[in-house]
Amino acid sequence: MKTIEEIEKEIINEFSAYDDWMDKYSYLVELSAATGVMEEQYKTDENLIKGCQSRVWLHAESREGRLYFQADSDAIITRGLVALLVRVFSGQLPGDIVEANLEFLDTIGLRQHLTPVRSNGLLSMIKQIKYYAIALNR
Repeated sequence: MKTIEEIEKEIINEFSAYDDWMDKYSYLVELSAATGVMEEQYKTDENLIKGCQSRVWLHAESREGRLYFQADSDAIITRGLVALLVRVFSGQLPGDIVEANLEFLDTIGLRQHLTPVRSNGLLSMIKQIKYYAIALNR
């Protein structure tokens, strides 16, 4: 299993292939299309992330001491953002998730190029993932 840092490096390499931010947004759209379909049974109010303008569902489950995530959104760019987070965090140990700095978000320029609303939503998604990890790391 790859570490969080190894996955972040892969993502940085993928985004470095694009010079223009419109191309990077297009890549986020591609990621959203490639995201696995979240099972409908998990699209509940309990799994909605608070603080996102669009609707974002996040489901976590623990298997053999690792956290696995499913996510979806009704907004295509947001679905791409949550797909990146699921890719980074799914299958990781809760302690590693809690400690993750997510430097790749700044390295690829994502934080600087998101609207304030999307940026707040991204932070809410990260917070929720880390809350799950904290709860399961006890």
